Amino acid sequence: MSGGVDSSVVAHLLSAEGHDLVGVRFSLWNDPLAPAISQILPKKCCNPQTIYRANAVAKTLGIPLHNIDLGEEFKREVVDPFLEDYAKGLTPNPCIGCNRTIKFGKLLDIADTFGCEKIATGHYARVDMRTDADGKEYIALREAVDPKKDQSYFLHGLTQQQLSRVIFPLGARHKEDVLKQARTYGIPLPEHYDESQDVCFYPEKEPRAFLQRHIPEQIVPGDIRNEDGTIVGAHKGLPLYTVGQRRGLGIGGLKIPLHVIRKEVRTNTLFVAPERAAFESEVFASSTRWIAGKPADRQEWELEARMSSQGKRHRGLLQCSGETCTFRFHSPVRVSAPGQSIVFYDGDVLLGGGVICEKS
Repeated sequence: MSGGVDSSVVAHLLSAEGHDLVGVRFSLWNDPLAPAISQILPKKCCNPQTIYRANAVAKTLGIPLHNIDLGEEFKREVVDPFLEDYAKGLTPNPCIGCNRTIKFGKLLDIADTFGCEKIATGHYARVDMRTDADGKEYIALREAVDPKKDQSYFLHGLTQQQLSRVIFPLGARHKEDVLKQARTYGIPLPEHYDESQDVCFYPEKEPRAFLQRHIPEQIVPGDIRNEDGTIVGAHKGLPLYTVGQRRGLGIGGLKIPLHVIRKEVRTNTLFVAPERAAFESEVFASSTRWIAGKPADRQEWELEARMSSQGKRHRGLLQCSGETCTFRFHSPVRVSAPGQSIVFYDGDVLLGGGVICEKS
């Protein structure tokens, strides 16, 4: 129970269905190096308003609400890998790891201590039982009914064991209906309700200042070069840039805008090229995870792939070998930065995904 509208409505829905509920709220890591003013301002996800709302809902429903400190685990499982990836020249997506290790991993452990059979969250996604070609039952993870709120992309790292104990009451609902339901339940809402979509563990909208505080040794100026090696400018530190970036490069006097196409950590070089170079016919992925069964090695599978939570899905052919995969698009697309995730769908069913990487 984060105190957001979604988890608050979930608590009311489940209570109305007659479930015995235990509310859990996490206290996560706060950046000790952040500017002093940010230490007293409301956090993106944990602020007086959300704390008040969670407590008000628990009181209304007559259920216990436990505030559990997971700061140490969150730092180890989410923040540290985030910084390590940036130091390697990647652009990570911390929410995916957080869901796997904290929001579902730790939450299931906590559920066991309270004797709970299931966990329920306010995520917009669906789960149901399916039968594979061999007649074996498995749990499928599906997109939410509301495409604007679908969060299945962030959940592709979950396992069958985790999904077997998960309830997503909002997966078949639209956000507008959830807000109406919240008002019906009397859940405290401001006149204009707004949700933060930013990473929660630094106060700024972008990670630049956070990276400068925590990995300053990696923020070293270097050359910006084009594809033939010609120096066309200077960067302020590789972690401050991402593949695909066009603005803020500080390269003037050019008729054709340039985009970042690669970061070479070994030489501390940022490579740029015209926009056409940002489009690729294939993408490579490592550290792949599958919801229910890994595809057979070398077998081609026609699917759709998404490279951001609300990004367009692109059709192509998937081929895997071990934990690495290649996805060949039917038409060239702008590929997301290495470190981001590519997730594979068959219709509305999410099959799995991996971390975008350069070809080895």
